[in-house]
Amino acid sequence: MYINSCSQGALSDSVRAAYDRYLDDWDEHGAPWEYWVGQLEAARRSVAGLIGADEDEVAVTTSVSAGLSAVASGLRFDGGRSKVLVSDFEFPTVGQIWHAQELHGAVVEHVPAEPDGTIPLERFEAAIDEQTALVAVTHVCFRNGSRIDVKGVAELAHERGALVFVDAYQAVGSLPVDVHELDCDFLAAGVLKYLLGSAGLAFLYCRPELVGQIAPTATGWFADRDIFQMDIHDYSPAPTARRFEAGTPPIPAIYAGIAGIELMQEIGIAETEAHVRELNAILGDGLDELGARVVTPRAPEQHGALVCVASSDAEALVAELAKEGVVTSSRDGNLRISAHCYNTAEDVRTVLELLARKRDLL
Repeated sequence: MYINSCSQGALSDSVRAAYDRYLDDWDEHGAPWEYWVGQLEAARRSVAGLIGADEDEVAVTTSVSAGLSAVASGLRFDGGRSKVLVSDFEFPTVGQIWHAQELHGAVVEHVPAEPDGTIPLERFEAAIDEQTALVAVTHVCFRNGSRIDVKGVAELAHERGALVFVDAYQAVGSLPVDVHELDCDFLAAGVLKYLLGSAGLAFLYCRPELVGQIAPTATGWFADRDIFQMDIHDYSPAPTARRFEAGTPPIPAIYAGIAGIELMQEIGIAETEAHVRELNAILGDGLDELGARVVTPRAPEQHGALVCVASSDAEALVAELAKEGVVTSSRDGNLRISAHCYNTAEDVRTVLELLARKRDLL
């Protein structure tokens, strides 16, 4: 039983068939570069529809790291705004890339969490000031499932002239994400988890009025105004968010990513959120009966699909569950349980029964 979508979505028939189509197309077309560029644009359309953006606002990348690096490489930390605020819920990629910008004049500060596993708006309100260039926030924390009020952070940041970069990897596919509703300036995510795609495909949204203001130095030929011009004497980035792309796109992963996105849209992301919320209610009640300590905030608006449980030996607990055919994962000494559209109440009860047998590891 697979209940680990926070790490990677389960392999679907649709995604497996997409890889077969990739191989068939390669076999049929030989060297189908123009055809594959068409697949890249199809991925852009799929992502745009998923997050409520226009196609020109979306870059297709190989990872969140690639998209974030492109943005960071094009920012200038001068004019009195050199500070980058990074929430303490970020994935290592985010913290590491922003700290790397200290070599170019950025001053990185962290916004700490409260003991209850949340980062309330008051923390951001105290930290964002007239020196802040950008605030980096994760939508849902990979370590404890806590959810940040992104829209509230964006309102505070914009009032004070700062930009907002959102890492939505643990949110997209598990709950509806709309870049205009969040009012963010940048949003990055990938298809590996709740979008049921495979490794190697991610995307970046950029608010359209910002695109022309950022000239990335982390770039590549697919970021050029005309990718088929092949001019080695010029840097002319695309006038759209395509300027944040790089080299050869991850064509096999694009096939899989489109299939995963289409599958999740067919199932319904809002419907999936409601379904998982019901499963997590059963899980939470059962964990309380076991006397387990849930480190994920309990209020619905404060958490995503992921539920984390404190463990005396999380790695051993993951291994014990795996012996029983149940796939989970761990972070920061916590067991991570992450249901998705394909999980059932019976799955959750099975997990609870196994945890009852392993109470010594809770």
